[in-house]
Amino acid sequence: MSTHWRVGVDVGGTFTDRAALTSDGRVVAHKVLSTPGDQGEGVVASLDGLAARADAIVHGTTVVTNLLLERRGARVVLVTTAGAEDVLFLRRQDRASLYDLSRQHPAPLVAREDVIAVAERLVVRDREANGALAATPIAERALEATELRRVVDATLARDPEIVLVALLHSYADARHEQAVAAALRQARPGLEVVTSAEVLPEIREYERLATASAEAYARPAVLRYLERLTERLHAAGQPAPSVMTSGGGMQPAATAARHAAALALSGPAGGVVGAAAVLRALRASAPQPSASASAFEDALTIDIGGTSADAGLILSGEPLVEAGGEVAGVPIALPRVLVDTVSAGGGSIAWIDDGGALRVGPRSAGARPGPVAFGRGGTEPTVTDAQLVLGRIVARGMSGGVALDADAARAAIGALAATLGSDVERTARAILAIADAEMARALRRVSVERGVDPRRCALVAFGGGGPLHACALADALAMPRIVVPPFAGVLSAVGLALAPERREAAMSLLLPASQLTAAHLASMDHRLSEMLEGSERRSFARMRYRGQGHELEIPVHAGAGGDDGSVLAARFAEAHAARYGFTLPSDAEVVALRHEAGEPARSVRFQREQAADTVTGPATLALSDATLFVAEGWAALPLDIGGWLLERVA
Repeated sequence: MSTHWRVGVDVGGTFTDRAALTSDGRVVAHKVLSTPGDQGEGVVASLDGLAARADAIVHGTTVVTNLLLERRGARVVLVTTAGAEDVLFLRRQDRASLYDLSRQHPAPLVAREDVIAVAERLVVRDREANGALAATPIAERALEATELRRVVDATLARDPEIVLVALLHSYADARHEQAVAAALRQARPGLEVVTSAEVLPEIREYERLATASAEAYARPAVLRYLERLTERLHAAGQPAPSVMTSGGGMQPAATAARHAAALALSGPAGGVVGAAAVLRALRASAPQPSASASAFEDALTIDIGGTSADAGLILSGEPLVEAGGEVAGVPIALPRVLVDTVSAGGGSIAWIDDGGALRVGPRSAGARPGPVAFGRGGTEPTVTDAQLVLGRIVARGMSGGVALDADAARAAIGALAATLGSDVERTARAILAIADAEMARALRRVSVERGVDPRRCALVAFGGGGPLHACALADALAMPRIVVPPFAGVLSAVGLALAPERREAAMSLLLPASQLTAAHLASMDHRLSEMLEGSERRSFARMRYRGQGHELEIPVHAGAGGDDGSVLAARFAEAHAARYGFTLPSDAEVVALRHEAGEPARSVRFQREQAADTVTGPATLALSDATLFVAEGWAALPLDIGGWLLERVA
């Protein structure tokens, strides 16, 4: 019988990882160097050696993240309601550092001269009587035919690559947006037009506009990339890819290309999904030597690659999904697996600032030239070079076909040490300590700032560098145990291969929870569910206390005998207390309702291939696709599912 392959391909800044999942649940992994100039080359190259044509390929891409970081997206012309032309530029008044008067924000993705005002207005004035299914907009200023022609002419005169139509209150009534978009498409067939209500049908004009601008800015490049990748894969005898979304599900390439903003955290989401699968397997396996299954319900994750480190959070066995956040300074208010990314990876460059202090990152050596030890032209010392100098990486080589030059690494660290007036080993330890401190801050942000005590969580460490830094990070956060998963170096690719297809629909409500009966909730949820196909379904309400400027996402059990507003209010109060440490006497509001539909997640069979003994640190263990450093005071116990459980030595 032929083998069926479901393949996950994760593109990182240094390596492109491939994990092929067979029909009986086995994993076959492979790594190649990334191709920063064109990620698609590395994706196709990673499939070399696959025994047969894949049945499905799920891709985790950093294309959108790179576009936002490097500001290489499309020229967007924005059509918006007259009087609201500056919303994108005024931003919010939030200050992360209240007294930092020099703080600068990244410029919006649309130039001010490319904003066109349209004379129209819809005002949300009334709600329906019995708990209103939706806000009722009343036209205050009609969209006249002459005004529509003027706007179309002014827009096309700027010769846009893509047009974004984002009008006030389109979350409640998108008629005017649709009319402008239709007129533009009729005037110039083939013109790509994005409307804000299609991207994010929710209140808050700034977040909706910022999210829609990210969609418009990235969509042309994502369309081109996925079209080229599909052609390459077909030429190689492989199927068209699917793409991981920031929310932890996957979509076919044709669909994903028109949801570009939802791909901003495509790759990192795969790692957290893979970590959750490992913890499920660990809980289902035979009891571990000193930790019960419940000890692996909550976990922090750290995925350390060549360019960056991604911290995530798993609660009650599932990746934490939030309603949005910033990517490269751009607010994207779409569901995403919680990931906090910092510029601290194996390729992060160590340097001395103008004040004579040692710094690490944010610049990275990437795949080319890479760390000095790679022998590909790199001259600046990196975190990987420091690990090699301290003997924590075996010098015979790394996965991905990379040979290591220990002498070159030592010389590079030595040159830095001479400038600092220090010795080589002390400088190497300082480089690692700086990188560890940056990663520990990211782990605190995803845990402590959300009311989660790291001391009751396991740390799941993966990526090429995760097992090397795991003990230091666990010590920094007083975490009791570490899980180094099987296939640690390619776990993000494993998560991609396991990811279920998922589709989403949402509607804006802005109603007091007290006005929502179970029948109303069931009716709204049914309207959303009719838009989607899938055997597994979940619903969520975005809720806040009246007057708050932020929401929490609360699970909803709709249908016959399902939740009503009072149940949601109680559930929201509990979540608010857990997150912020307090509740308020004011009424809870439901801002929006979201429905997910998809297929069940795939299963994987993790098992140890070779016998292994407990290892007490300090010790270095060469894994198949990474390196594990067991620090002094820690012991590594082999797991039946493969991988290792690290605990402190009594």
